[in-house]
Amino acid sequence: MDLSLFFAGTAGSVPTARRGLPALLLRRGADRILFDCGEGTQRQLLRSVGLMDLTDVFITHFHADHWLGLPGMLKTFDLRAREKPLTLYGPPGLAKLLHGMRHVWGGIGYHVEIVELADDEQVERDEYVIEPFPVAHRGAAYGYALIEDDRPGRFDAALAERLGVRPGPDFGRLQRGEIVGGVRPEQVIGEDRPGRKLVISGDTAPSEVLIEVAHRADLLVHEATFTREEAERARETQHSTAEQAAKAALEAEVRLLALVHLSTRYGGREIREEAQAIFPDTVVPRDFDAIEIPFPERGAPELVRWSQSAPPAPPEPLVQS
Repeated sequence: MDLSLFFAGTAGSVPTARRGLPALLLRRGADRILFDCGEGTQRQLLRSVGLMDLTDVFITHFHADHWLGLPGMLKTFDLRAREKPLTLYGPPGLAKLLHGMRHVWGGIGYHVEIVELADDEQVERDEYVIEPFPVAHRGAAYGYALIEDDRPGRFDAALAERLGVRPGPDFGRLQRGEIVGGVRPEQVIGEDRPGRKLVISGDTAPSEVLIEVAHRADLLVHEATFTREEAERARETQHSTAEQAAKAALEAEVRLLALVHLSTRYGGREIREEAQAIFPDTVVPRDFDAIEIPFPERGAPELVRWSQSAPPAPPEPLVQS
């Protein structure tokens, strides 16, 4: 099952010519899940992978740079004759916020469900869950962790044959947990293999809860609004420096750290170098980059630059207004 994260917007608070406001698109199988939807997100998607029919949207918190693109996107889906329901998730207060903006996106022809999550409430999907957790930012603010179920261990077909099990239906019975001809499943099936874990911090000051949740994650996406020279400013605004994000990744023993939510004062190199001095496996994605996350036995998470993989931009659909 493919798992990747597409970086539609990596700026912090204010967009730049090169970076849009926060938006991350998770792709797993047929699922298309958006985390945050800053102003201009639908345009960012149209310029890159296309404005696909999202299955869910998760909002981390209610500062405008993280959700202001949502009303326009909801309306665009309607103009494109969307019929599939869409679920919006976020901290308590999400319903009040979006109902207050209802006059902006108006009547739409598909069902939108708004779900306010408790900070320990899991959203269950086939073979994985998405779990919110509280972070240290102003007001109600969540990070999110996607955690896959464990997978069955490897089936040793050659060993099963040597033990007298014939290939075919009997192999399937063993893999389903049945004893076949005196051969027990645990004799030919290895231990369960862990699924993958992806953690998104949202906006946050250094957080012990985040470190605990991110323990041994395959990918931690952490905000790094400032460098250490602006540590006091980070503390005042409840953001993180690149150094603090790197220390969190080191303590959590993650496989790869990706830094986002960069202030307009940085191009990216300063952020990357500060973090890599502490946690070498750090990347600073640009807009439209992606990170592919294979199963652990198949390799490490890898940053894929948009410039290396960009397909032709999809044509923008014509709609009736």
